Amino acid sequence: MTSDRDTLRALRFLDGLTDTAVHQLSKLVQPVDYECDALLFEEGQPRRLMALIASGAVAIEKGKNTRPVRLATLGAGEAVGEGLLLDDSIHGTSARALTNTRAYVLTKEQVQDMLKEVPTLYAALVGRAARAIKQRLSAVDATLVGRGRTLGFGGTHTRSEHDLLGDRDVPDDALYGIQTLRALENFPITGIALREFPDLIEALAAVKEAAAVANAELGLLPQATADVIVRAAAEIRAGRHHEHFLVDMIQGGAGTSTNMNVNEVIANRALELSGHSRGEYQFVHPNNHVNLSQSTNDVYPTAVKIALHTAIEDLREAMRQLVDAFLEKGKEFAPFLKMGRTQLQDAVPMTLGQEFAAFGHTIAEDVDRLGEAQALIREINMGATAIGTGLNAPQGYAETVRENLSRITGLDLITAPDLVEATADTGAFVQLSGVLKRCAVKLSKICNDLRLLSSGPRAGFGEINLPAMQPGSSIMPGKVNPVIPEVVNQVCFDVIGGDITVTMAAEAGQLQLNVFEPVIAFRLLSGLSAMRNACTVLRERCIVGITANPDRMRQFVEQSIGIVTALVPVIGYEASTEIARDALASGRGVFELVMERGLLTREQLDRALNPETMTGPASFPTPSRGTIAIGSAAPKR
Repeated sequence: MTSDRDTLRALRFLDGLTDTAVHQLSKLVQPVDYECDALLFEEGQPRRLMALIASGAVAIEKGKNTRPVRLATLGAGEAVGEGLLLDDSIHGTSARALTNTRAYVLTKEQVQDMLKEVPTLYAALVGRAARAIKQRLSAVDATLVGRGRTLGFGGTHTRSEHDLLGDRDVPDDALYGIQTLRALENFPITGIALREFPDLIEALAAVKEAAAVANAELGLLPQATADVIVRAAAEIRAGRHHEHFLVDMIQGGAGTSTNMNVNEVIANRALELSGHSRGEYQFVHPNNHVNLSQSTNDVYPTAVKIALHTAIEDLREAMRQLVDAFLEKGKEFAPFLKMGRTQLQDAVPMTLGQEFAAFGHTIAEDVDRLGEAQALIREINMGATAIGTGLNAPQGYAETVRENLSRITGLDLITAPDLVEATADTGAFVQLSGVLKRCAVKLSKICNDLRLLSSGPRAGFGEINLPAMQPGSSIMPGKVNPVIPEVVNQVCFDVIGGDITVTMAAEAGQLQLNVFEPVIAFRLLSGLSAMRNACTVLRERCIVGITANPDRMRQFVEQSIGIVTALVPVIGYEASTEIARDALASGRGVFELVMERGLLTREQLDRALNPETMTGPASFPTPSRGTIAIGSAAPKR
């Protein structure tokens, strides 16, 4: 059984530490097991501990607009919270276990004791902490590719790699290789790198893991090679090494650069795991081993679909929560009578509660429409290889890789019945883009209504009050603008424009392959993410804080000519017509004229316009919280 001392000796953070120092450290640290999602420490809290990760993975996160943003992911052999060795400041980030994690913890009190009793050990750990922080800053620096940087990793140490076009020196700190290097030089387009889409990176790693297992099961790949590929892919799926995925999201080559980026990262990490150096591809090769039985043309669209499936579910959940917020407001505002409007003209009375419930119901419809699109993209073309003929893939590979990929992702994936058709077709992406546009159109319309209903506050409708988020003008004191609906409008405009991009890219495909899938993936993943964030921001920073102005709404009702429609059942059509005509001619209110002519008393008018009896609430099904199944025999597109 491995002792704590032996485990510590194997940790990369402690490389070079003497046996005596490791022994001294083992007497101080305590092993702690953290469950998945447990916090090791929290941003803004005093430094209490540092941890040496023995197994598992830990995310370093920073809060942004109440939501955590992942800055880095650390794994076995690395340290978190090592700033404890350097100063007493508060934590600038949080550390959260991504999987069940075991770590050796050193407390603040133990560090102080170490400084007094074993200063040489303390000095050695401080040096390693400085080295780790430098390496982490290098990884952060890599994210600047496309923003004035041509390479993801710098440094003077390089390794030579070879491809079809010749030899190039690759930064030795990089897990990627020569083909990624060329892509970084060829495609400095958007400055938005693959690493900014973790769902896609993890989906690509899942595909590579499933392929390695399938190839081993079919006897094409040695089990030892498959095992290290699986280990490397699993680390990536746990959030590690994402800083090495640096190719631009928009690229030529139908996604080949993205596929090679993941092939090279997995190959080099697998080499490390098997005791070899990066670039020693005779042992684990990006093409011969990691890409075995595959082509970009089946790997890339399959991974994009898996990533989209995750992103759709995230958006659906954000929309469900927004629906719930609108429906809660519908209940709160149920007693408040107001004028409904058509063509911006007075129509008939309704309640503010009905108006807000309708907002919720219209969004709820699209939760299910997204579920239908989500079901369609579970059909994949793995095993198709280059054009759908399955060239270079063995008999039975397509079904074997699908089974493994379903197991890894937890999705009920379906192999397309015609792989040639499926490799050329982008219909499922077009369908999803259309549904996403539908969501954007309807959400933008709701935001338009919110801005109109809150307009004024004195010279507009002023029926509701949106929560004040920030001063509205650099010149007009006291002005507050509806900035949250405005930003959601802009997200919706961008998504609507993105649908045109997806449509044109899908239409431009030729013969057996659509080479424009990178821009399709970029627009869909970006749009889903932006819409999810927009729904969350709209709910948290606008809808839940809206208040009503019932007196102003009642005033509009009593002054409106349209109120006579609600009085027809009580005073008759002819009398109502005369009241409407006289009110328009004189400028007087309908209530005033009705009571003056003795048609109804005030009490009778109030009863006639009671929100509880005037009209019944509309019923509507609860939006689906599950996923919609699709049969394997007859998939729809």
